[in-house]
Amino acid sequence: MVKLLIRVSWVQIPSGPLFMIKREFRILGIDDSYRRGDKETLIIGTILRGGQLLDGIITLKAKVDGDDATENLITAIKKSRHYGQIRCIMLNGIAVGGFNIIDINQLSQKTKFPVIVVIRKMPDFRKIEKALGKIGQSEKMKLIKKAGKVYKAGKIYFQISGISKNKAEEIIKLAATHSLIPEPIRLSHLIASGIVLGENKPRA
Repeated sequence: MVKLLIRVSWVQIPSGPLFMIKREFRILGIDDSYRRGDKETLIIGTILRGGQLLDGIITLKAKVDGDDATENLITAIKKSRHYGQIRCIMLNGIAVGGFNIIDINQLSQKTKFPVIVVIRKMPDFRKIEKALGKIGQSEKMKLIKKAGKVYKAGKIYFQISGISKNKAEEIIKLAATHSLIPEPIRLSHLIASGIVLGENKPRA
């Protein structure tokens, strides 16, 4: 008889119980796509079991370079019929619609889920601050800094709220089944860009 050993671990959800990180750990991946000149951006959220099976999709909008993304995400997530099954939120970067910055600490606290921000390249904070100054939104730099330290996991980077660095790395590894980018946000990117641009962009 062959015995199958399955490795599981636990993650503390803010103000909630412990949940196992296993193959069917449900992750909500968030990404957006917009065209230059748009006033609003479409945001897609896909709920995947680990990095494999798609369980559901949520959609919402936020203003380009606005400040409503955090609240709109919280509302959409808490109203979703999938809310009780989600165990973690992943964002493809800390902003949607240009510079509509997401407050990841508030998002984690209000939804009761840990948040992981996945970043393809190390952010150039000086360049970001300069860009914000050009559009008269320098105050948003405080929100970006509030997101905390940027960590590295292999060839990608990430920020966290409501979860430890080690547990976040484990979830990223679980979800990155087909590329360096975790499948929940890769799929959200493909869907969002396909709807808005007529076909999907090749990279998340």
